[in-house]
Amino acid sequence: ELVNMIEAQRVYEMNSKVISSVDKMMSFVNQQL
Repeated sequence: ELVNMIEAQRVYEMNSKVISSVDKMMSFVNQQL
């Protein structure tokens, strides 16, 4: 049970990093237009 929670948290953190990276890229692209 605890392992599942830790696993889920890791996946969530990775997704958050990916989303924020994409977000930064999108705002950067928007500034260039």
